[in-house]
Amino acid sequence: MKIIISTTVALAVTGTAAFAQDALPQAGSKWYTDAEAKIQEMVARQPNTKRAKNVILFTADGNGIGTNYAIRLFSGQQAGMLGSEYVQPQEAFPNLSLVKTYTTNGQTPDSAPTASAMNTGVKSKNNMINVDETVAVGDCDGMAGHELKTFAEIVSEKGKSVGVLSTARITHATPAAVYAKTAHRNWEDNSELPEGCTNQADIAAQLFDQMKAGVIDIAMGGGRRHFLPKDVTDEEGKNGRRTDGRNLIEEAKALGAQYAWDEKSFNALGAAGNAPILGLFESSHMKYEADRTGEPSLAEMTAATIKALSGNENGFYLMVEGGRVDHANHDGNLYRTVTDGKAFADAVAIADELTDDEDTLIIVTADHEHAIAFNGYCGRGSPITGLCYDVDKKGVKHTDEPLKGKDGKPYTVVGYLNGAGSILKEEDNWTDARPDVTNEQAMDQDYIQQALIPLSSETHSGEDVAVMAKGPWAHLFDGVIEQNYIFHVMNYAVNAE
Repeated sequence: MKIIISTTVALAVTGTAAFAQDALPQAGSKWYTDAEAKIQEMVARQPNTKRAKNVILFTADGNGIGTNYAIRLFSGQQAGMLGSEYVQPQEAFPNLSLVKTYTTNGQTPDSAPTASAMNTGVKSKNNMINVDETVAVGDCDGMAGHELKTFAEIVSEKGKSVGVLSTARITHATPAAVYAKTAHRNWEDNSELPEGCTNQADIAAQLFDQMKAGVIDIAMGGGRRHFLPKDVTDEEGKNGRRTDGRNLIEEAKALGAQYAWDEKSFNALGAAGNAPILGLFESSHMKYEADRTGEPSLAEMTAATIKALSGNENGFYLMVEGGRVDHANHDGNLYRTVTDGKAFADAVAIADELTDDEDTLIIVTADHEHAIAFNGYCGRGSPITGLCYDVDKKGVKHTDEPLKGKDGKPYTVVGYLNGAGSILKEEDNWTDARPDVTNEQAMDQDYIQQALIPLSSETHSGEDVAVMAKGPWAHLFDGVIEQNYIFHVMNYAVNAE
């Protein structure tokens, strides 16, 4: 038997429910009213189904869920907050998915196949860039005919401009996935190629080739050494590594490319026009944000690149990597992890400011997570790079009493499951020798977090990462997705009718 409720009755019931909600004792709480406002925002939200003119893919290397949490607290505490309530620019984006980062042969990935998945739409093996999974890692001869077409190549054929930025070497795995195809990510210059490998060019040479072909319009990051012969010194007196005698910087200039190597030459760059821009600001990786002098920030590179690429009426694809979040995690150095993470978020903010949600799809994600871990039970406002302080049972902010382990020693908010900061020491026959650290020591920018398993370098982990997005077709990010799906959203957005 069907029960039919008249419209009048339904409205009465709805009105009564609304009145009852307003009468709730918690209705005046800011937590309650903020959540109600969020409901109204979500109800009013409409998907953008226009064709994307521009696509910007932001990847903070190693910035998984845990690392992102640490950066959020650091950014909030730097702004005078307790930390947890802070909202990073990308965290305000309306669409979100969790991303599975495993590769075809790795439960835990490295940056080469994860970046490849985002740039080609398929997963592949660890250490390989834009080569299909049937090829063995390092098989130079076997990769012929198994190269994959990149998103940069696809949109370049549509007349769009392409830029790639990184605070790591521009030939490093994540930025290389925008333009290169290689059986091993370490083949950054010809000196790294195995003997007899003639089926592919090294990564730096491939960047030059893609600039010459008109696929890459702007490339900026570190890595000068891979573009210079070993008997040539760069502007800072460091030698190149190439053994083929090629000076790819001079070759790029001969194409008409603008070249920048420091902050001054960066600031002197003109609009790209038809001439490519090559910026190489360090011999190896660019400096950590905490140590940066004489070179542009990631936000500055992002702003300049968007302004230059926007001159193309057909639009652009830009990949921006915060590469050194990963390196600081590997070092077990949380301070530089979170300061580079904040610099990455600043780049996201400026990109959002300089573009229009109506025609620009912005995607913010990571390639993988690290073996980062969080201790408890820390009170609100415990400094993310410092000690874990007790919860105040009568108030909000933590007490000034550090929590301690069974060994009577305090512990930091953040540690790592492995790495150089291991509490197991060889000189003590691998016994527990956990130091009695103070908050002042822990908050030093050079402090190495305590870790469990002793390794020279902390490792990646296979946990999910997040993708946060806004703009045309960003609503296609929903639920738990495979990492290669990111390419398919980008490709669909630029081709939508």
